[in-house]
Amino acid sequence: MTELITALAVVFITAGVFLLIANHLSLSSIPFYLLAGLVAGQIVDEPALIELAQWGIAFLVFTFGFRTDFSSVESVIRDAETAAVTQILVVGPIAFGVASLVFGFGLENAVYFAIAATLSSTIVGARELEQEIRSNLVHGRLASSVHFFDDLLAIGLIVVLSAEQYTSTLVTSKIGYGVILLLIAFLVYRHGFPLLVRLSGDSDELVMMGSISILIAFLAGAELAGVSIVVGAFAAGIAIRGDDVSSLGVRNGIASIRDFFVAIFFVTLGALVAVPSPGVLVVAATLAALVLFVNPLVLMLSFVYEGYDARTAFLSSTSLNQVSELSLVIAIQAYLLGNISETLFDAIILSAAATMILTSVARRYEEPVYRSIVERLVAGRQTRKIDERSSVADDLRNHVVIVGYGRQGRRLVETCERLDRGYVVMENDPVLWDDMRAECRDYVFGDAMSSSPWEKARVAEAELVISTVDHHPVSEAILEVDTDADVILRSETSEDARVLLEAGATYVAVPNILAGEHLEELVDGTRTGETDLHALQEKHADHLDTLERYGFGTRVE
Repeated sequence: MTELITALAVVFITAGVFLLIANHLSLSSIPFYLLAGLVAGQIVDEPALIELAQWGIAFLVFTFGFRTDFSSVESVIRDAETAAVTQILVVGPIAFGVASLVFGFGLENAVYFAIAATLSSTIVGARELEQEIRSNLVHGRLASSVHFFDDLLAIGLIVVLSAEQYTSTLVTSKIGYGVILLLIAFLVYRHGFPLLVRLSGDSDELVMMGSISILIAFLAGAELAGVSIVVGAFAAGIAIRGDDVSSLGVRNGIASIRDFFVAIFFVTLGALVAVPSPGVLVVAATLAALVLFVNPLVLMLSFVYEGYDARTAFLSSTSLNQVSELSLVIAIQAYLLGNISETLFDAIILSAAATMILTSVARRYEEPVYRSIVERLVAGRQTRKIDERSSVADDLRNHVVIVGYGRQGRRLVETCERLDRGYVVMENDPVLWDDMRAECRDYVFGDAMSSSPWEKARVAEAELVISTVDHHPVSEAILEVDTDADVILRSETSEDARVLLEAGATYVAVPNILAGEHLEELVDGTRTGETDLHALQEKHADHLDTLERYGFGTRVE
């Protein structure tokens, strides 16, 4: 216990120093956590580091289960399943063959190599796609769904590979214990956790304490059953996953301590990186190449084949090019059981650290890579898909281009049809394509950040472009479209809205935030006499006239 406490102290002291440097340079914290681990690894013994890594991963897996949005995953799970299965069937055998034929690994070690090459990291992927996932963008949902599929597969592998001996009786019993834990988790999710919320009344503290108790109970159950605590942690996350505001207190409480375990995981990962021998470097480099290039290529081609536009497929796949933290759990578990060679173990640790750092850096260059390489390679196929799934009248002129067919997009379509105003809807979510085809006169299935959909939408002849998407890169791409049409955008913050207005937007809507700030300015202005109410009235009337000119300010009974 003393060694564990000492290791924890060293981890957080070094993490704190390197995090200060990352914040000062405004860079991602992940590479600096890994660098901090390299320093901590010179002080802390390996057994303590491995134990810390397992507990850090276990809690993070708990948050994965808790934060899983079944409704969001469900909307693209079939496509994600297809892509993930394709990835496993293509990359898995390639990696297994490389491990066996090139490096001469035995059956067990080749399996561990293939697992590390195939599964992707939820921690890094979710952190890098946090904004996209929160904005419910298609490539964020696709990547999250593949992560969810990979996590389920990894949990199953952890259960099977935790057997000390691979006899049918022992493996079957391990699988049975894992299934029982998950079934209990779904029962608690459906009945137990809602009962806990009702009994706790309005006390978020009681709900939080009950949730932690559920986590401890599942961890104890996993230990008792002889399976990895990671399996128990994942089941506990599923058990307390809330679908409504009743779980908001738990969500905030867990989010507040999640970074604590993120730091533990990445620092201990960096600390486990040993000075590599030439053999370890070759194995690690090969594994990293499979993860960084072969994996994304297979996933991108699979998504394109399923009908997604090239940009969505590319961005989804580039979020899945890291060695999974659950692959590390499998490797650590095998290392403790003596089932994996030290060379392969060190190579998996090194390639995991390398791919996680490279992913954080590569995110800055995704758009240039897509525009300069990927878009040119798949331009013909991309246009064909857009043509097949789009319908725009040849004589459409002076129309409105509506980007996004969510709730706001549907309301705009209803308004256009009520006013007999021409419009084109642009959407790239296959889940919405059937609805769009059935409910809209003119529509384009494509990504607003690509050029082909805009040509199909006849934007050169449009009078107005309205975006219902509040994702800043999308808004910037819309402002770069070659058109004389006025552009109305959405933004999450007033700061972004000002930037977009300076970049050429006609109007930027900031729901709630902009309205609140505007009211505060009016109150302060009238109090100090700086605001001329008569001029304000005239300005507001001009704004209403602009909306009425486009037909959106007129109420039709």
